[in-house]
Amino acid sequence: MTMWVFGYGSLVWNPGFEAQERVIGTLPGYHRSFCMRSIHHRGTAEAPGLVLALDALEGARCHGVALSVPEPEEDRVLAYLRERELVSAAYLEKRLEVDLSDGRRVEAVTYVIDPDHVQYCGGLDLEEQAQIIARAVGGRGPNTEYLFNTAAHLSELGITDHELDWLARRVRSLTG
Repeated sequence: MTMWVFGYGSLVWNPGFEAQERVIGTLPGYHRSFCMRSIHHRGTAEAPGLVLALDALEGARCHGVALSVPEPEEDRVLAYLRERELVSAAYLEKRLEVDLSDGRRVEAVTYVIDPDHVQYCGGLDLEEQAQIIARAVGGRGPNTEYLFNTAAHLSELGITDHELDWLARRVRSLTG
């Protein structure tokens, strides 16, 4: 059985591996939001940034990209993703059903937020998110770059995310 990975944030534009197939997908029961404080990649412990995570929400649907992994690469890709995504244990690795735009339903490795983790910060209002993102910088660079890349790539794929679009406009106005 083919291993699939569901990307909804940086995995959309920077998966770190060569996907065999790349298909728009929808994950029911979750929504994408800046609900995780980033103390490694897009912020520091002293000045955390924010990164996207999937937060469980009844009736929600998150649109993203499903990436299939060539069978010989599965172990290597899974090890890479775990090193990247589970750096602070704020994400939980789950295998969830994703509906692909071509009608298939696949089980995909998906990283969702642990709402009991100290880095979880669901419910921040958009203005507070914008203020944090505008100034945070971490090991992988400015938090703004993460926001702008994600918003732009989702838009290129025809995926509308009104909150992300609002945040991108607001953060651009804050950073000049």
